[in-house]
Amino acid sequence: MNGYTDREVADFLAGSKTVAVVGLSQDPGKDSYQVASYLQSQGYEIIPVNPNARTILGRPARASLTEISETVDIVVVFRKSDDVAPIIDGAIKIGAKGVWLQLGITSPAAEAKALGAGLFVISDRCIMTQHRRLLARAQM
Repeated sequence: MNGYTDREVADFLAGSKTVAVVGLSQDPGKDSYQVASYLQSQGYEIIPVNPNARTILGRPARASLTEISETVDIVVVFRKSDDVAPIIDGAIKIGAKGVWLQLGITSPAAEAKALGAGLFVISDRCIMTQHRRLLARAQM
C-alpha cells in the first residue's frame, strides 16, 4: 500500500478523527456515500466536500477543502485522477495529515508533492476495505 506497512496504515487510521470526503455524493447507492457512512459508523467525523450539496449524512457540505476551518486528518478523494492535483494542493493548504485516493485513483506527480509536504499518502485503495481488513486482523 504505497510502501506503508499494515501497522503504519492502522496507526494512521487509528490516530485520525476527522475525514473530509471530496466528491461525496448525496446518493446512498454511490460508493462515496457508502464509504463515508461506514467511516461515520466507525466514529470518524465526516466533512462532505461537494459544491452541489447542502448537507450529506447529516453534516453541512463544503464547496471545497479550503472552506473547511476544522482540523482535517484525512482527505479521502472520490474524483477522477485528472482532478487530484488541485485537491492535493487544497489538502496541503488546510494542513491535512494525509490523503487517501480511492480505488482506481492515482496521480503520481500530485502524490509525490503530497509526500514532499509530509502527508501520509495512499492511492488506488478503498479506505473502507482497508479499515475493515485491519480491524479484522486486530491491528486497530
